[in-house]
Amino acid sequence: MSRPRERRDKGEQDLFRSRLDQIINMNHELVRLAAAIDWPVLEARFGEVYTDGPGMPPLPSRLMAGLAILKHRFDLSDDEVCARWVENPYFQYLCGEEFFRHELPFDRSSMTRWRQRMGSERIAVLLQESLNVALKTGAMKPQDTLRVIVDTTVQPKNVMFPTDAKLTDRARDKLVKLAKKLGLDLRQSYVRVGKKALISHQRYAHAKQFKRANRSLRSLRTYLGRTVRDISRQICDDEELELIFRRPVYLASRVLEQRQRQRGRKVYSLHAPEVECIGKGKAHAPYEFGVKVSIATTLKRSKGGQFALHAMALPGNPYDGHTLADVIPDMERSIGGEIDRILVDAGYRGHNAPQNHKFKVYTAGQKRRVTPTIKREMRRRAAVEPVIGHIKTEHRMGRNYLAGPQGDAVNAILAAAGYNFSLLLKWLRVLWRLMALSCICSSKPVAA
Repeated sequence: MSRPRERRDKGEQDLFRSRLDQIINMNHELVRLAAAIDWPVLEARFGEVYTDGPGMPPLPSRLMAGLAILKHRFDLSDDEVCARWVENPYFQYLCGEEFFRHELPFDRSSMTRWRQRMGSERIAVLLQESLNVALKTGAMKPQDTLRVIVDTTVQPKNVMFPTDAKLTDRARDKLVKLAKKLGLDLRQSYVRVGKKALISHQRYAHAKQFKRANRSLRSLRTYLGRTVRDISRQICDDEELELIFRRPVYLASRVLEQRQRQRGRKVYSLHAPEVECIGKGKAHAPYEFGVKVSIATTLKRSKGGQFALHAMALPGNPYDGHTLADVIPDMERSIGGEIDRILVDAGYRGHNAPQNHKFKVYTAGQKRRVTPTIKREMRRRAAVEPVIGHIKTEHRMGRNYLAGPQGDAVNAILAAAGYNFSLLLKWLRVLWRLMALSCICSSKPVAA
């Protein structure tokens, strides 16, 4: 695929249209943010995935990067951000448009394909750029990144709460629909009796009649087992059908074999089998279904707010202390410097931080090597909690709608970047008001 044709502001005039910079407020925070972002750096980094060759050129990198920023800054879905982009001239200006457009220049699915093409490594440039803008505008100082707080949270996936009965009936239903679509003549679909058994299981479980509920669950498993064996017999000599049914039959077999207290990986969702069951000890949510994510923030609150320095998805539900071997080097590459001190909670005891950082990590409750200064700093360790709360509730980490493990990694980074850009917009708004107020005060005549 050829490289994207990046747009440059040429200052051209159109007889029938007015330029955006002539009809919008150039002191608006989104306009000031557009001027502060180093777009050529983003275009060069995102353009690495393309090569010069034949074919239609892809969409401009500034357009797609701007849409990603707006989506997670304002907590919008792909459809919503596209609808607001057509209505909002400030959105269009941030994305590099010179004239107001009355319709989308792309299809909504282009955002999905762009995220998949970039991957988490290149998407992380947006988080780095948010920190660069914070340094450039004075919202944060370079020394603020020397001491950090690291904690983990759960990024829930967009899946229903899993139960054995619902998973079993859902697996059978998906197999039956796929078989009907491909023209297989099953002995029985179990649609009517399966629905009846599922309703019975839910009613018995609600009434705490667990022996009867288990009897209905055994019926559902019987229906699923018969369906799997019927399909396996019919596709055994057809390589094309075997390839189509390989994944659905494999997932259905795993759902059929797994039990409540078995150890190891289990299937909690058929459309997102990468989902993990994670317990964080919360009274209101004993178990969450998604992926573990590491969040790092500055120890000291900067002028512009408590910025998120790093975000990283951690598949496999690793022990918190064993995540520092990957998190610390990646965080230092992101901020472009070495970290002096890392404060974590007691869940990081027995950590495996890199050798040159072994004595830079301090856990809650630690006694050795804790000076009065470090003890005073540990009181601010909980400052990461409201950062996590804002990222989850206001920037789309509270429920991840992106598919696959790559979607988990990309959504975590974009959510942290959206949080940082929200702080930057507030900072630019306040900064402009202070500058305007100082100009007004300096222009007033001095009383005699």
